[in-house]
Amino acid sequence: MNMARSMALLATFLLFAGTAVAGERGTSLKADDLKAEPFRDARTVGSLNAGDSVEILKTQGGWFQVKSAKGSGWVRMLSIRRGEARKGSGDVGGVLDLASGRAGTGRVVATTGIRGLDEEDLKAAKYNEPELKKVESFAATQAEARRFAAEGKLMARKVDYLSAPEPAKGEQ
Repeated sequence: MNMARSMALLATFLLFAGTAVAGERGTSLKADDLKAEPFRDARTVGSLNAGDSVEILKTQGGWFQVKSAKGSGWVRMLSIRRGEARKGSGDVGGVLDLASGRAGTGRVVATTGIRGLDEEDLKAAKYNEPELKKVESFAATQAEARRFAAEGKLMARKVDYLSAPEPAKGEQ
């Protein structure tokens, strides 16, 4: 199995392992709309302010279905911190850093590509062979991929690798 496929399978596994549990508490990181359905263009049924407490009822894609004192609806995952609010921390900045891929030391830009998971979720993730086999069953062969590309009239393009980044000062 190649490295890219292994990483994709790991990311998918972690996504399944880190889904929210119904009844989990959360806190709104910023003001956001509550939607009738988990879509950006869905009808707005209410709103949350930064710091509002919510109960997470369900997860779907990048959305949480929540219940709060202001009503129920769907809100984007990146607007909610799972668990209890931390006092005095820059909660919004951390989420924005994660969303932009700029979390970390400041010298390296990296992101897992998985939203809705925090460090505790990743540390608590356990190997789950049945789920891994299920994910592997979705893999396409090269022949299937070529057939799909041909049906969609897609053309192959050669893309050169990026050059290696220059080392930061003091890292040589």
